[in-house]
Amino acid sequence: MTTGLAVEAVDEVDRRIIAALQLNGRAPWSAVARWAGVSETTVQRRFTALHERGLVHVVGVIDLDRTAAGSSMLVRVQAKPGRGWDLAEQLATRPEARFLAVVTGTADLIVDFVAHDNDELLRLLFTDLPGAELITGTESVAVIRTFASAPGWDTGLLPPEAAAELRPTHAPPYDRADWGTPPKAPGELETAVAEELAADGRLPVSAIARELGCSESSVARAMDRMVSRGGLQFRTLVEPGLLGYGVEFMLWLSIHPGDLDEAGRRLAAHPGTKFLAAATGRFNLVGQMVLPAKADLFGYTTEVIGTLPGLNASDVTLHLATLKRAWTRVDRFR
Repeated sequence: MTTGLAVEAVDEVDRRIIAALQLNGRAPWSAVARWAGVSETTVQRRFTALHERGLVHVVGVIDLDRTAAGSSMLVRVQAKPGRGWDLAEQLATRPEARFLAVVTGTADLIVDFVAHDNDELLRLLFTDLPGAELITGTESVAVIRTFASAPGWDTGLLPPEAAAELRPTHAPPYDRADWGTPPKAPGELETAVAEELAADGRLPVSAIARELGCSESSVARAMDRMVSRGGLQFRTLVEPGLLGYGVEFMLWLSIHPGDLDEAGRRLAAHPGTKFLAAATGRFNLVGQMVLPAKADLFGYTTEVIGTLPGLNASDVTLHLATLKRAWTRVDRFR
């Protein structure tokens, strides 16, 4: 949960370590230490303490656009009065739920479901959805193109040179030249390696090899193939409040179709944009954003949202608590 987390729970060294890992969750400790300004031993000790306190967790995540892992459907859910938290707990049990937040505004919950095909999505939304008796309404939008992804977010706490060194050289999602290319499904070993990294993104190659019963060189090559193709990324799960971003929210925009690409590129470049995608439905540009404080929302509304080309309508849902990120129950860390 975001509620109750204070920036004072970590110090400046901790924040630099987290910022480096957000740039590359699997960066060598020596590189993290260089940008944190402390020794490699101190970095490892600090990270272990942060992880044991449930404040930081690194996971490997599959990029849906580059693999055949499924497609994303963002669902705005209205719950019966007083039953929103019960509903959130039930929806969080679904393995298809990649992200889930309790919010305030025109929706009570935001859920990102990932389904392999239309049949699976049909069963999930219309026949097998847990807590259906607690739901009073839903609205779904399908993600059709990504402008910014959470693993690619730069916290802004380190200089640009840190990103140049730590981050794998991949073009921003909106600059990809292979959007028309069918996604490449990972092989059996690649899938197995990704599943191990989904639980612990910093798991050593040697540990993965022992678990899978194969050689370290095979595991390393499988990981390198996926990373080089952009099919596997490493994400550092941390509540934005610990990094000085006291407000997290979902932004729902209706943009004139002819201005959608320009609006998406412009908004993706904003430092507070963690995730942004073009989507179907009345909201065709949807994002997950952070700002230092609630007072910054007014300026953001007038100077950022209000100046986007082709803007027809906007909606904001403020996060009250986040239960899942990257398929991982983050509230239970603490």
